[in-house]
Amino acid sequence: MRAVTALSVTVLATAGIGHALVTGLDSGIARVDAFKDMKNRPAAGHGMNVLLVGTDGRDKITEQERKAYRLGGAPCHCTDTIMIVHISQDRDRASVVSLPRDSYAEVPAHVDQSTGEPHHAHPLKLNAAYAEGGPQLTVRTVEAMTHVKIDHYLEVDFASFMRTVDVLGGVTVCTPTTLKDSYTGLDLAPGNHNLTGGQALQYVRARHVDGASDLGRMQRQQRFMAALIERATSSGVLLNPMRFRNVTRAVLGSVRADAGFGTNELLDLGRAMRNFSPSSSEFTTVPIGQMGFVVNGIGSTLKWDKAKADRLFAALRDDKPLAPVRAKHAPAATTVEVAPSSIRVRVENGTGTAGLGRKVDAALASTGFATTRQPVTGHPVPRTVISYDPRWDRSARSLAVALPGSELRPAPGQGAVLRVTAGPDFKDVHKVKGPDTAQPDSPVVHGDEVVCSGKA
Repeated sequence: MRAVTALSVTVLATAGIGHALVTGLDSGIARVDAFKDMKNRPAAGHGMNVLLVGTDGRDKITEQERKAYRLGGAPCHCTDTIMIVHISQDRDRASVVSLPRDSYAEVPAHVDQSTGEPHHAHPLKLNAAYAEGGPQLTVRTVEAMTHVKIDHYLEVDFASFMRTVDVLGGVTVCTPTTLKDSYTGLDLAPGNHNLTGGQALQYVRARHVDGASDLGRMQRQQRFMAALIERATSSGVLLNPMRFRNVTRAVLGSVRADAGFGTNELLDLGRAMRNFSPSSSEFTTVPIGQMGFVVNGIGSTLKWDKAKADRLFAALRDDKPLAPVRAKHAPAATTVEVAPSSIRVRVENGTGTAGLGRKVDAALASTGFATTRQPVTGHPVPRTVISYDPRWDRSARSLAVALPGSELRPAPGQGAVLRVTAGPDFKDVHKVKGPDTAQPDSPVVHGDEVVCSGKA
């Protein structure tokens, strides 16, 4: 959402009308003093660090929305999502680190905001810091755990999240596998889906679609952020002043931010991020050293891998990329349902071009497919055909992503080996990769690696 706002401001600021427009909208931001009387803070690093939190806030939604998107129950007044968003000093990169809400944390001494009772420093789950001490205790706890100085604080709740997605006209996400969660009502078939605000909320909240629980949910949240950036930069909203005003009102009028997050900061960041895109963003989750770390009175928590986490946060402080810099124009691999290494393929040359079979076989093998390495001559075809036994339809769909424009042709009884008959339309093999499996030590991905290709 910060990226969306900054990008919108960029367009209108360069048109000479940004400052006046943003000044009026800026006055509608709800303010929170997240840094009051804070002492002994980490040293400032390079770049800008924003603590982005998503709160429950289900008390602000309508009864119809509550039923439609299964948001029953009382609000927990805790943080549902916690991320550190680092904007590089040269403003050409955004690094997003998800902090699991069940992380084992030790909060500093503070006064309980609901009871007024003073508390000594004590352990709890990270998301409970908000319930005890609000934004300020959340910031203090995150800074103590990461040694990263937080420059700004932004808070979004369920209602503001849904309104923002809706005013953008929805956001497209893709999934290589079925996503079904009876708790949130999420039910997505493999493929691309344009989600409305309520559906998007189901997507980012779902925890019961696989065995990855909260770690898998954080990966989906990261994918959604990349898709949100893609939507904002490709939909034309930034070039239409009226649509821009509606989007910005939805974003800024329904968040809480620290007092230092104002018009000048918006304009400065917006101007600096003229070339921002999904490929400029990178996402990861803090490395986990121990799953199911049980603490008396708290329950099961996630304990960070201290050495790996320290290296990660040192990179943020030093304003360094979290992943090796990729060569410009390097094609991103598309995630598919079945890992290429699990798909056996036999290649046939369906043209009169000598050596095409060997070329296709080698290209598929280099992308990870288990080819026979023995291409043969096949029947002539006008375009590339993938013949497959319907029992291996998921493998066939995954292979088809690597061969854009190919025809899928069922062949009952063919068996587990898929057959590719290369046609005259063949140009190259698109890089693909298998579905990510949430691990305690999550990899770093760039935004353009997780956004969808093609239309929903």
